[in-house]
Amino acid sequence: MSDGQALHWVDNIRYLGVFTSCSTKFSCSFDSAKRSFYRSSNAIFGKVGRAASEEVVLHLVKTKCLPILLYALEACPTNRTLDRSLEFPFTRISMKIFRTRCNDTVTDLQSIVDLIKKRKLSFLLKFVSSPNSICQLFVSVALCETKLPKTQ
Repeated sequence: MSDGQALHWVDNIRYLGVFTSCSTKFSCSFDSAKRSFYRSSNAIFGKVGRAASEEVVLHLVKTKCLPILLYALEACPTNRTLDRSLEFPFTRISMKIFRTRCNDTVTDLQSIVDLIKKRKLSFLLKFVSSPNSICQLFVSVALCETKLPKTQ
């Protein structure tokens, strides 16, 4: 109860656009991000259609829709299953753009897993080098837990 109102038990809660899932460990749900990615990429495809080249449509999807799919992923724990789950929507849209049903045709495109790794690395490097005292506290706690040498 809060202010006399019953609190509802939910499986996911949204905070700053990130859906945190009910779990024993911290985890995030990206179902909403995948829906939004499909919605935005289909809107682009619906407006531009076949009037533009495949390269132009792909560039629009990468610059306008991919950030929707990868939003706040740097701060969320990931695993191989989640990586594949996030790779699938981009692969499907790429197959639609290039009018193919063959997965091998679009595998030459930049992998979502590689983008996730780059974004996480960039985030962690900024986090570690931040002068913010709270960030430094988290870094020192993490270093103590992992017993890694402290870097300045």
